[in-house]
Amino acid sequence: MTLLQIMAATDPGAVRVRTEDPDVIRGELLKIGARYARWHAARRIPAGADDATIMNAYRSHIDHVSAEIGYHVVDIARLTPASSDPGHRERNRANRERYRREHFHDEDVVRFVVAGAGCLYLHAAGQVHAMLCTAGDLLSVPSRTAHWFDAGAEPHYTAVRFLRESDRHGARFVPDSIAARFPTLDELLAPS
Repeated sequence: MTLLQIMAATDPGAVRVRTEDPDVIRGELLKIGARYARWHAARRIPAGADDATIMNAYRSHIDHVSAEIGYHVVDIARLTPASSDPGHRERNRANRERYRREHFHDEDVVRFVVAGAGCLYLHAAGQVHAMLCTAGDLLSVPSRTAHWFDAGAEPHYTAVRFLRESDRHGARFVPDSIAARFPTLDELLAPS
């Protein structure tokens, strides 16, 4: 389920829009310069597919976006549920804390979700746009747009990432972040 929930930046309880309609989502995100699309694989991808299989399944889409925008680095990002490895749960917790800090990049943030779900929160135009992306969703967020990310307490998220540069650590953190005041992915999905 793809979902967009728009809240006032000063009041997370003031929900202005909550929709699963792709046309409404696309229109609302365009207002802040973000781009949303849906992709379909040329062939079925097995669960747990390796990076090469994923890249090959979406090769025509990846090549088109890379050529159109000028991305030089394309890779796969994965967050997985806790395993029997005792340190895995701790790494998930640390990653979640890091990703849930409001920040921005000097280049666009472009992600295509291959499996699972993740929520990208965009802080723009006095609002927070919580965009829950699931398999098939492509989201492109303009450079210097404040945002944060959450894949939930038990993450299951695989995405293709597009970057112009190889430096993936170009995040600039926002002082006085508002991220902690907004619902997490798990809270957005909880029955009302």
